Amino acid sequence: MERSVRRTDDAETVVLLYGDMLFRLCFVMLGSEADAEDAVQETVMKYLWKAPCFESPAHQKAWLITVAKNECRDMLRARRRRPQLSLTCAEGVTLDEADSGILDALMSLPEKYRLVLVLYYVEEYRIQDIARIIDRSPSAVKMRLQKGRKLLDEAYRKEYL
Repeated sequence: MERSVRRTDDAETVVLLYGDMLFRLCFVMLGSEADAEDAVQETVMKYLWKAPCFESPAHQKAWLITVAKNECRDMLRARRRRPQLSLTCAEGVTLDEADSGILDALMSLPEKYRLVLVLYYVEEYRIQDIARIIDRSPSAVKMRLQKGRKLLDEAYRKEYL
């Protein structure tokens, strides 16, 4: 019984520490609040089920991001088999109306660029850390950042300027 109590406490701590970050990441990847909530919930459930031990909080955070990223990819694969919904629900997520244009432009990018842009600019991960999380080389991450910035700029200018 003590172990299940500890796991519940661990889950609450994980949600308090990383829940918002995981939700933002999943929302940007999936474009849906409900799907993002589901992905975060699945990530926490996998954390509880596997009960991994971590060297540091940074290792724990990287593990959670990797699991959430993989969960989002699985959901995107499943979504391809079903009709997709529009991303109009994204409008209410930002606090500032000016930010919604950036969010809309970000949501229009392919997933591989969205992910590195969010990890680098929002979560402030270093390129080497992102490379480990997405299982690519640092040079591939730099190229995705460069291409992602260009695509983001083009998407934003096309829609809002």
